[in-house]
Amino acid sequence: MTTKEDIARGLLKIKAVFLKPEDPFTWASGIKSPIYCDNRLVLSYPEVRTMIENAIAEKVREMYPEAEALEGTSTAGIAHAAIAADKLSLPMGYVRGSAKDHGRKNQIEGRLEKGEKVVVIEDLISTGGSVLDCVNPLREAGAEVLGIVSIFTYGMQKGIDRLREAGVENTSLCDLDTLVKVAVEEGYIRPEDEERLLRFRDNPSDESWMN
Repeated sequence: MTTKEDIARGLLKIKAVFLKPEDPFTWASGIKSPIYCDNRLVLSYPEVRTMIENAIAEKVREMYPEAEALEGTSTAGIAHAAIAADKLSLPMGYVRGSAKDHGRKNQIEGRLEKGEKVVVIEDLISTGGSVLDCVNPLREAGAEVLGIVSIFTYGMQKGIDRLREAGVENTSLCDLDTLVKVAVEEGYIRPEDEERLLRFRDNPSDESWMN
């Protein structure tokens, strides 16, 4: 069984996660962040990719054995949904952020039947907005969304609240608490930085963690 610590070590090893509390990143919202997670890099490293895709498939089997299809979020969740669906011998589709303005004007790509039981595959959960942009169109199309399986979550309260209000469950292979703990153990960050990163998680708009 793949553990959260295994996933954290893999992400840190391939530098899919950058931890820079002394030189924070700036998000599109203007928020200063000590962490940047780019799970797209997973696709370039076969060993870590295999571990993660196997773990996604394991979670789907364990939690949603009745799943009839996987749906990836556009664009980062598409490849992960495709690989995991292949391992599970399940159909796969994906959901665009908005409907195309040409052709068939699809927002959901791939075959989807009304009442079909689906699991959404996402690479990263922060405030929950992006994944709900996938969940809501699926529901409107008549699918039964069993839940979400994601690679990583920051564990931000806003994201937790939004998913709860939407009535959808997320299971992540790894979270910020585990990643920070492993990062300290492996020497990626100093022990005193652990509290700062968790303070950021608890209130991203409060920049006091930087001091």
